[in-house]
Amino acid sequence: MNELEDAYDTIVAETFDAIAAVLDDCDDTTVNAVPDAPGVNSVFALVTHLDGVIADWGGNLVAGEGIPRDRDAEFTATGTVAQARVLLDRMRERLPRYVHLALTRGITDRDVTIASTRPGAADATPEFAVLHLLRELTQHTGHLQICRDLVCPRAL
Repeated sequence: MNELEDAYDTIVAETFDAIAAVLDDCDDTTVNAVPDAPGVNSVFALVTHLDGVIADWGGNLVAGEGIPRDRDAEFTATGTVAQARVLLDRMRERLPRYVHLALTRGITDRDVTIASTRPGAADATPEFAVLHLLRELTQHTGHLQICRDLVCPRAL
């Protein structure tokens, strides 16, 4: 590992801790609640989406793992807080490994079709892929926090 990878892993771990804190404030009802605001998703849907992003960009593009993904279904996914924690644990395990692979080995599967709204994803450099993953993770963590603030009375 190098200093950049160590720093990246530290920021990622802090961000995953922020997601865990959101889940601490939710119960099995509020984790699925959709705030009355246009385009906002539930906490569970956002955690599911993040798991899909990491699987696609990290698992498929970087590692060539062929992980199936249904991006549209991520935004309507429902489940329990315990199930969201399983997804979070999986992301905690996967993302540092994918970042390490990207930075040491590069992109494995140039022929993969990424379920992304970003054009040219399959042509991404390893550096772009790891920075995109960090951007998605931090952006959606902010969304999770806003959603939690709107639907979880004990969070206020």
